[in-house]
Amino acid sequence: MVATRGIDALVVLPFESEPLTSPVQAVAEQGIWVTVVDRGLTVEGIEDLYVAGDNSGFGQLAGEYFVENLDEGDNIVVFRGIPTTIDNERVDAFTAALDGSGINILDMQHGNWNRDDSFTVMQDFLSRFDDIDAVWASDDDMAIGVLAAIEQADRQDEMWVVGGAGMKEIIGRIRDGDPQLPANVSYPPAQISTAIELTALGLVSDTPVSGRFIIGSQLITPENAEQFYFEDSPF
Repeated sequence: MVATRGIDALVVLPFESEPLTSPVQAVAEQGIWVTVVDRGLTVEGIEDLYVAGDNSGFGQLAGEYFVENLDEGDNIVVFRGIPTTIDNERVDAFTAALDGSGINILDMQHGNWNRDDSFTVMQDFLSRFDDIDAVWASDDDMAIGVLAAIEQADRQDEMWVVGGAGMKEIIGRIRDGDPQLPANVSYPPAQISTAIELTALGLVSDTPVSGRFIIGSQLITPENAEQFYFEDSPF
């Protein structure tokens, strides 16, 4: 795109942080404005603007919910996403929130933000652990796979699951009081449009838009789930 289209700015949401770092850095070194969305690069300072949800808050809110709703000595398993900075931020904040609570993390594995992968990982957890009180899936696609594995093992009454990202199916079940899905954590999904708008504003005006633009995370429970349920949403 740099060679053939003469772009003045690049807005990119990396699927994985490491593989995109060098190519994006090469773009930035040519004086082209770079906006990185959601999943940061592995080298700091490459981008002019970073737009993301509060992933540390995402993990912290989930961790605090677990501390408030579990007892000392209870057991949980944790699903990570793919290796990215946002996964690190979420997991680090989650484990920090649990520090000193006496809640046991039996195991922590990558579900890769994928239903099928998470189904397989959860099958392994269920075969190895007889006592699981809750699951932090950290993403709703992973939560769907986790729930399917729990149902297949007929252990629905033993544990609850907290995902993340506000998937319509999950929010609907929380709103309806499903005991297996007591809560969710999300931040507004329109961050890519916010990133594009801010980038365009920086190109056509003198408005300072460089730096970090972080969108806050929110805890979703049966009490407020209706505010986060959108019937026409594709996700």
